[in-house]
Amino acid sequence: MGKAYVVGVGMTRFEKPETRDWQYWDMAKEAGAAALADAGVPYERVEQVPVGYCFQPSTAGQRAAYELGLTGVPVYNVNNNCATASTALMMARQFVEGGIADCVLALGFEKMTRGALGAGAGAGDFATSPVARHYGVMAAGHGFVASPPTAQIFGNAAREHMDRYGTTETQLAAVAAKNHRHSSRNPRAQFQDVYTVEEILAAKTVHRPLTRLQCSPTSDGAAAAVVASERFVTEHGLAGRAVEIVAQAMTTDTEESFASGSCIDVVGRPLSRAAARQVYEASGLGIEDVDVVELHDCFSVNELLTYEALGMCEEGASGKLVESGATTYGGRWVVNPSGGLISKGHPLGATGLGQAAELVWQLRGEAGGRQVTGARVGLAHNIGLGGAAVVTMLRRGA
Repeated sequence: MGKAYVVGVGMTRFEKPETRDWQYWDMAKEAGAAALADAGVPYERVEQVPVGYCFQPSTAGQRAAYELGLTGVPVYNVNNNCATASTALMMARQFVEGGIADCVLALGFEKMTRGALGAGAGAGDFATSPVARHYGVMAAGHGFVASPPTAQIFGNAAREHMDRYGTTETQLAAVAAKNHRHSSRNPRAQFQDVYTVEEILAAKTVHRPLTRLQCSPTSDGAAAAVVASERFVTEHGLAGRAVEIVAQAMTTDTEESFASGSCIDVVGRPLSRAAARQVYEASGLGIEDVDVVELHDCFSVNELLTYEALGMCEEGASGKLVESGATTYGGRWVVNPSGGLISKGHPLGATGLGQAAELVWQLRGEAGGRQVTGARVGLAHNIGLGGAAVVTMLRRGA
């Protein structure tokens, strides 16, 4: 197995749907062209193109990639729910590490519609859904009501965490306050307003205890990364731009996700923990070596669950961790300096590559006003119900 490096990244601004009059191929072209320009690599040198999206039709990946060039390159259409873009990145890494290709473009995009995903859907709508088993666990323990289903399942996970560990609504709101504050420094973020904990708690409730400002929005946007082999990096003089993918793992659900009947488990804490463990073992690095983290805060509670899954604190102690300031500037780690999904935005097919772009900028020292001082090691966590968790360890330097 060879080494794989990210040598170029690109990303559109993540925006409220219908903000701009553009098609998904327009946003994909913007992000893909930016990644290629960042690497200084023409599209003609790209040998494989995995493309992630969730809501566009079959072969939309080709429609998007064709905007960059008509080279006959293989294009792979990838859909793994919210973990789609990190799955495309993982495919790119595997192509390079396995010696199949020297230069791969991973691309992810989404053009969404306004409003919550599945808002108002009834339980029967999920009878044949890929996530029927997950929502079935929730319904058995908490029932199923008319609020958005993803907010329900994560909101119920939050209630369980509060009941089990004494986590407070204030601690949940502190996650969102931190990420909104971080996004104020990010020109590519969908939202750039700063909110106090009190304002977040006073916002409209989506599904108790989660308020609107603790939930990731629907978004339009695209992101991309150029992944190259060590040989390609050397031959093209890219060592100064290269960020190594030290280790990466994807896990899917096991019996542990469903056996307990807990929403905490069914939304992915076990599979996130398993993916992190594999990455730590493969890389020889632990969470103590990480400086900056981009993790999947689709709802504020999932950031707390992920702290525990990544080993940043003991199980049940995540509320106290965020309250202590350990996960923001001046603390032990900076988590979601981009603003995270809650504030940067969450175009499903682009999210994981947006995380990778942020970490590459951080590790190169190119993150501007949100730069984490001295960042050398970054970790990305991206999860999709249904389910898949992808954890990626990145390190500066070739």
